[in-house]
Amino acid sequence: MTATNGRPAAGYDTAGGSNAAGGDTVAAVVRQWRTVHPDLDTGPMEVIGRINRCAALLQQAEDAPLRRAGLSRPEFDLLGALRRTGHELTPSELARETFSSGAAVTKRLKQLTERGLVERRGDTRDRRVAHVRLTDSGRALVDGILPEQLAYETAVLAVLAPEGQDELAGLLAELLSRLEGRMGALRA
Repeated sequence: MTATNGRPAAGYDTAGGSNAAGGDTVAAVVRQWRTVHPDLDTGPMEVIGRINRCAALLQQAEDAPLRRAGLSRPEFDLLGALRRTGHELTPSELARETFSSGAAVTKRLKQLTERGLVERRGDTRDRRVAHVRLTDSGRALVDGILPEQLAYETAVLAVLAPEGQDELAGLLAELLSRLEGRMGALRA
C-alpha cells in the first residue's frame, strides 16, 4: 500500500498488509474496498477513517474522570473555556470557543447554571446579551478535575512512544490548520 506520495503508507508494509499487530478495523475495510474497486486510491480513507475511528473510540470511553464528576465532555469544554480565558464570555463567544452550536451552548449553560457551576448576568447596555462566568464551585471543579483528566488522557496515549505522540500531534496540527483555512472553500 502506498500513500498518495508513492511511499508506503505508515503502518503498512510494501506487500500491502498492516505491519501493526493484527491490523486495525480500517485496514480490513480498505482491503474490502480494494477487492471491489482495485483501481481506486484508498489513501485518504486510511487517514480519515483512522481519525474517525480513533475519535469514536475516545468518545465511547466517555472520559472517565469527567463522567465521575457528572460532566459530559461538551460541558467540561464550556467550563474549561471560561477558566482558560479567565474572563466572562457571551454564549456566542462560548459557541466559537467550543466549536458548538448556539442551541447546544444554551442547553448546556442552563444545566450548568442549575448545578451552580456558572452564572449569567445581563449586559447593562443590551438586554439581549448575557455574560457567563464560572462560580467558585465551577472554578474549583475545573481546577480539581483537570489534572485527573490530563492523567487519563496521558494513559490513553501511552500506547504510543513519546516521539510518536509528538509526531502525531505535529501532523494533526498541520492538518487541522490547513483544514481550518480551506474548509469553507471545500464546502462551496
